[in-house]
Amino acid sequence: MDIQLINIGFGNIVSANRVVAIVSPESAPIKRIITDARDRGQLIDATYGRRTRAVIVTDSSHIILSAIQPETVAHRFVIHKNGAAREI
Repeated sequence: MDIQLINIGFGNIVSANRVVAIVSPESAPIKRIITDARDRGQLIDATYGRRTRAVIVTDSSHIILSAIQPETVAHRFVIHKNGAAREI
């Protein structure tokens, strides 16, 4: 299994194989997910004090906050014909 890494801003990197979703933090359900993750100790804040613009959900139920747009994070994935994702 090949490990693929995605830059989520400010030198922070996430394993692309573990990412389930990249969403905007604006909706009430996502805000609830963030609060629940904070209470469980599974919130990773990678915003460096800036405004949260993307919420990354992993397969281990960790929630990662990023200061870059979800579209920007998503564009860093390139789907190849074999289905593997990698950063550009």
